[in-house]
Amino acid sequence: MRAIFVQIKCEMGQAYRVARTMADTIPELSEMHSISGQYDLMGKFYLEPEKDIGLFVVETLQTVPGVKDTYTLQTFNAFSATRD
Repeated sequence: MRAIFVQIKCEMGQAYRVARTMADTIPELSEMHSISGQYDLMGKFYLEPEKDIGLFVVETLQTVPGVKDTYTLQTFNAFSATRD
């Protein structure tokens, strides 16, 4: 599995509705956060290695009612603190 982060700009007043719709209908969604700045939401999605990122974003995320724009970040490595 590989992770991508997608920032989502929503139509006015639609951010929570978009977040709930995605949480309820998109199995690849791991986390969805409301954020400040140019975008309203940021989602973390886990995709199978053979899944096309562009098609996933265009056909799955951008077609959710209330989504106005997206900005996708592809990840390479994940790092975490070591615990004793």
